[in-house]
Amino acid sequence: MKILFPALLAAVLCGACAAPPAATTPPAGAAETPDAASTLARIRTLAAHNSCSSASQCHSLPLGAKACGGPEAYLPWSSASADGARLQALARRYQAQRVKENAGLASDCSLVDDPGAVCRAGRCQAGGASAAAQ
Repeated sequence: MKILFPALLAAVLCGACAAPPAATTPPAGAAETPDAASTLARIRTLAAHNSCSSASQCHSLPLGAKACGGPEAYLPWSSASADGARLQALARRYQAQRVKENAGLASDCSLVDDPGAVCRAGRCQAGGASAAAQ
């Protein structure tokens, strides 16, 4: 009995150790939720088609989030050649991702001014606000 009990106990304990680990599956939607860099790349791809025929088609999109608040940058885009609702949705996702990444970080707290956007040579470009102020 003295030999049988320790052997039985060892078999029970080692049986749990010998079982292969359960396969871990990513949470639902994880493959559908890209990281911040992927989201930004997608935004830049969509906004790259920024042809315009008038300044009213050009807009600036706030991107990301600084640790102290406010966007990190602005990106010019054209409502004539890009889906504004899609860009706005991706920008909101990117902002939320950057807020998570910035949790607990410090920043210089400087504000990034919106340069605006203008139509130059048939393309939306940053600089409408600063050009208008001059």
